[in-house]
Amino acid sequence: MTPILTATTMDKPTILTWLEEVKDPEIPVLSLVDLGVIRDVVLQENGGVLVKMTPTFSGCPAMDYMQRDVERVLHAHGVENVQIEMSFEEPWNTNMVSEKGRLALKNFGLAPPPVYNQVLDLDILEYATCPYCNSQNTEMRTPFGATLCRSMHYCHNCRQMFEQFKPV
Repeated sequence: MTPILTATTMDKPTILTWLEEVKDPEIPVLSLVDLGVIRDVVLQENGGVLVKMTPTFSGCPAMDYMQRDVERVLHAHGVENVQIEMSFEEPWNTNMVSEKGRLALKNFGLAPPPVYNQVLDLDILEYATCPYCNSQNTEMRTPFGATLCRSMHYCHNCRQMFEQFKPV
């Protein structure tokens, strides 16, 4: 039987490590921590854990699934009192994807979104580095991929189609 853990017997880095088990439903190699959806973990005075999350967009159909998966993982590690706070106060953007997450996207065959400064220039959507050969000799074929967050590109060097995780 897993012991019941409280905020006095655990720490934030350990909880974040456990939460790396929670994967994005559409990209199963990318954790919600590395995606930047899990924004913070707060150890509460009542012995509980509050997980603050910001979904990638407000109409995300996987929000309930992600919340249940966070609860499931923490319960499996003995955390009994789990609260999840979904917030749109600070909108998610692709700059929140960690370096580890960008590498996971590339290894999955998705071009990671470029990091941008302050204002997203729409021209950035046109260009993507090929995740297969690292060429920048690519072109966007369509801004519509398998999901709302992806666009389709073609690499002229290795002649592969690939998706890019759109910068937002």
